[in-house]
Amino acid sequence: MRILTNRRTIILMAILAVYLVFGLAFGSPTEITGEPAVAEATHDVGGHGGPVLGLLLGLIVILLVAKLGGDLFERFGQPAVLGELVLGMLIGNLHLLGIDVLEPFKHDITLEVLAELGVIILLFEVGLESSVKEMMKVGMASFMVAIFGVVVPFFLGWGVGHLFLPEESIYVHIFIGATLTATSVGITARVLQEIGKIKSREAKIILGAAVIDDILGLVILAVVAGIITAINSGQGDGISSGAILWIISKAILFIVGAIVIGGWVLPHYFRFAVRLKGKGVFLSFCLLVCFTLSYLAGQVGLAPIVGAFAAGLILDELHYHKFREKGERSINHLIEPIAVFLVPIFFVRMGMMVELSTFAQIEILGFAAVMTLAAILGKQVCSLAIFDKQTNRIAIGLGMIPRGEVGLIFAGIGAKLMLDGHPVISAGTYSAVVIMVIVTTLVTPPALKISLLRGDKKSVSQTGESAAAKA
Repeated sequence: MRILTNRRTIILMAILAVYLVFGLAFGSPTEITGEPAVAEATHDVGGHGGPVLGLLLGLIVILLVAKLGGDLFERFGQPAVLGELVLGMLIGNLHLLGIDVLEPFKHDITLEVLAELGVIILLFEVGLESSVKEMMKVGMASFMVAIFGVVVPFFLGWGVGHLFLPEESIYVHIFIGATLTATSVGITARVLQEIGKIKSREAKIILGAAVIDDILGLVILAVVAGIITAINSGQGDGISSGAILWIISKAILFIVGAIVIGGWVLPHYFRFAVRLKGKGVFLSFCLLVCFTLSYLAGQVGLAPIVGAFAAGLILDELHYHKFREKGERSINHLIEPIAVFLVPIFFVRMGMMVELSTFAQIEILGFAAVMTLAAILGKQVCSLAIFDKQTNRIAIGLGMIPRGEVGLIFAGIGAKLMLDGHPVISAGTYSAVVIMVIVTTLVTPPALKISLLRGDKKSVSQTGESAAAKA
């Protein structure tokens, strides 16, 4: 018998929400003025709990919002990440209704650090789901689809940025192009699993190309962010072609070096780890790989997420098979509870950073519409890389459309990068990117299902016609 029915769950959530509002309204000893009550609670070390109280309140709000939003969107067949993002947008803009109590959470440094850890764990998970061996197996078709799926959206995004932001630097336009390059593997994979097509030729091409897309997208991100950082550090607009070449080489060498060196070092690393006693040794040593490569990536001028992705990519089960023989669960299962806690913090905060007031600006909505069109058309060009007439080329193009979490990560990094004293991704541009991410994520599942199922009917009818002709 189910203890929690849907009705009881809703009542329980309502009670929690009432307690939360009560705590926000009456929990602080002072009125909410220029220094919000939550901020006071964070810095009031004299009270019971000290500075941890503000953090606890922030986590209560964010995790509750994340789970309610995720549940709501999953009931409509949409990814939970969209629910986390949208509800984050709503609570982040309560100030438009005169409710300012949640504003401090946008600027809380501890929550920001937790969100950064969340995105590192997320990219680590994406890397774990990928495999260098599998990429080698997918062949030239996936590689060509990936190349088309990165190059065309990149230049389309660059052009859209130049069209709508002519006064901005060329590096802002390039960064906007970079946000359109990567593909969200998880959303497409879920659709393919739902309709039983995960082992089809189209699925293998899409998933193989999406992984290569992620690598190329991260390299582009590292290069563009590196160039902007170099310019911002005093080199001016006169950054040399040699410096740009070095940044490109550094990004490629880091990922290739991690794969090559990791394949040699990790077996010895885990042979040492397996001798240690105590709980959680396997998980701890895997996280050490993730955090070490993330740190090294940051130290050489790349985004830490590049290192996290590379760490997941090189952790092959062959390296830690002795842990598995001892009965340890896979690293994918062990990392999941950490991701369940940290990753929603990132997406809710990303939503909170969206200024809904910018949606009232016609130019921002127009920018978002054209950017979304460029994102969709850019990935449809992928179908031109498939020459096999038996393969559903339209489905491959549709499967490459969703930007999901990757687009948000790029936008979040751009919002923190400074160029000429202001963010590379402004509030308006950030809102346009969020709209693009939401639309591309929403349209892909139904469009991909229709295309693949229609392709099945077409192939069945063609088979029937050929059989009838032979008879």
